[in-house]
Amino acid sequence: MSVSRRRAIHISTVALTAFVASLEPVAGQAPAHASPGQAPSEANFFIGTPAGWKRPTTPWGDPDLQGTWPISFVGSVPFERCAGGAGRARGGAAPPPCDPQKAFLSEEEFNARVAAAAGRGDRYADAIKAGDFGSAFQSGIVDPTVPQRQTSLIVDPPNGRLPAMTDEGKRLSSLMKSSWALPGEQQVFESELDFDTWDRCITRGMPASMFPFRYNNGVQIIQSPGYVVLNMEMIHDARVIPIDGPPAPSSAVRQWLGVSRGHWDGATLVIETTNFKAGASATNIGIAGSPEGNRFPTSERMRITEKLTRLNDQMMLYEIRTEDPVVLTRPWTARFPLKMDNSYKWWEYACIEGNRTIPDYISASRAERAAQSK
Repeated sequence: MSVSRRRAIHISTVALTAFVASLEPVAGQAPAHASPGQAPSEANFFIGTPAGWKRPTTPWGDPDLQGTWPISFVGSVPFERCAGGAGRARGGAAPPPCDPQKAFLSEEEFNARVAAAAGRGDRYADAIKAGDFGSAFQSGIVDPTVPQRQTSLIVDPPNGRLPAMTDEGKRLSSLMKSSWALPGEQQVFESELDFDTWDRCITRGMPASMFPFRYNNGVQIIQSPGYVVLNMEMIHDARVIPIDGPPAPSSAVRQWLGVSRGHWDGATLVIETTNFKAGASATNIGIAGSPEGNRFPTSERMRITEKLTRLNDQMMLYEIRTEDPVVLTRPWTARFPLKMDNSYKWWEYACIEGNRTIPDYISASRAERAAQSK
């Protein structure tokens, strides 16, 4: 992956100031059928809708969501609450104990996060200047994140944690394999079946594909009459979603990302997805604050409902609800804002099934075991 692919990690004071300003209502003249406006609050994740804002529409009259919406925008927020993402600042004190019932930071706490981020150095530029190309690569491939007020991507259950697994879910989890070790696990790699679908460059699956990773976070929304496409940078997956189209095919048709059907509920795009091929993990260690080991199973009965609502010219609110009665004791929901960034640089995710990584892991594992048996 080219280091030039990445934006520098440094978030300038100017950029942060512009971001904070984008959360406030913007004064302006009210065109016909314009929004009455909505002040920032917890209900809209502190993203204001300007009074007089006119929601953009496509030439055929649908709400216009087109553009690039990098999920790294919320990459600083842990997946589960009190599971990381608020570490000790350089030279500062440890963060206070985490409150599992606290869904948002106070304004004072959020402003402190913004100020700390504004003071970050440009690790990529500093490493290049010092000739430390290894550090430059490590910092340059990571997508920059933006401070957020929410304390977890999961908003339901109210404690911001995944629900408990059923007995069958626990059984399925115990059978899963991954290159990402569980604590204390002694791994053995003997075939491709000892790896997860992300290891093998097949897919991240759902719902994991819709959460922020350390890199390759681009999500491009493309619309045409009767269709919406969610084109994803990582593992070059593309979800083609018919709008008000025919019902999903029979349950005999199974796909890693499921079969999606969409419709408009006012200005909100609602996507319902069924017909999943079981096997991918519902969570992924690449998402901060996730369970370890990539062993959270999915079943063919999983059903996912997504809602995408544009709040102003720059911001969208995204919601994803996952229910899987085979694996979960109850459904869970994540909700978070996304910011349009059409300047985001989209590069090839050069990872394909059958790449040499899997054979190399297997041969190394066999060699290590052979050496230990001597």
